[in-house]
Amino acid sequence: MKKIILITGGFGLLGGKLGQYLSENYNVILGSRSDQNEPNWLPIAKTLKIDWDNETSLNDACNMVDIVIHASGLNAQECSSDPEKALLVNGVYTQNLVNAAIKQSVKKIIYLSTAHVYSDNLLGVITEDTPTVNTHPYATSHVTGENAVLSSIRQGRIKGAVVRIANVFGSPVSKDVNCWMLLVNDLCKQAVVEKSLTLKNDSKTVRDFVTIRDFCSVTRLLIEVENIANIVNIGSGKACSIGDIAIKIQSNCLNVLGFEPPIILKKKPSMNKNLLDFQTNYLDSIGFKFANDFDLEIRELIYFCKERFICD
Repeated sequence: MKKIILITGGFGLLGGKLGQYLSENYNVILGSRSDQNEPNWLPIAKTLKIDWDNETSLNDACNMVDIVIHASGLNAQECSSDPEKALLVNGVYTQNLVNAAIKQSVKKIIYLSTAHVYSDNLLGVITEDTPTVNTHPYATSHVTGENAVLSSIRQGRIKGAVVRIANVFGSPVSKDVNCWMLLVNDLCKQAVVEKSLTLKNDSKTVRDFVTIRDFCSVTRLLIEVENIANIVNIGSGKACSIGDIAIKIQSNCLNVLGFEPPIILKKKPSMNKNLLDFQTNYLDSIGFKFANDFDLEIRELIYFCKERFICD
């Protein structure tokens, strides 16, 4: 009998793609803050409205569920504009979910956090043991949510992990998903709609990018592994500058769109050579290998934008 997985934030970028990916092997419930019909991109999934302020609603959501993947939360821009709400949604609501999961005997909870808890400017060597010092509300609210999960795991009340994710990119389940502020997604959309790539930040800025395919593969592994680390980094381990990722998008546009959009720099590139080594020590220890097929993910994302933003 297939295990049941509840994915909160099931209609977002990560939640939606995870739902599709896991539906072949698990019975998927897509949780949302609003009423949702079964989506055409995953009609076999059950949908569920969750009232995060209501204990009964959370208990009902976790009833008979084997695994909870908590992908619901506010993004960086939303957290910046309303820090109090950030703490409520990313912090308090996570604690409420953990309480309900424990009460309903959920076997495992996986909390999708962010690599940005480490620092507002990720540089140097970053491991799962690196202190979390970022004071941005996006980071601090996620740390509060992390602590809710980690405390219960360490007390033996539930199994699970906090997952700190680098810069994921890839096509969403729908063009209406709020993911177009993400750098790679934004640039691919720009290529299709504007026929150019505008970089607003320093092109020398270094980031660790990870494909949504690799993210889904890692998450499934974490579901299946019996004893996982409390904190797991997910990143490609191959950091590159945003200028380099723009060039990669530019070259892939030639294959999909038939032209190479010009790259427009809004800021003069710095002379600094910044280094980032975002390590995935736990995944390395269990032998996981990232495919890191950036070209495939970028081509599919460009094609998605072409089909949804031009042909609709």
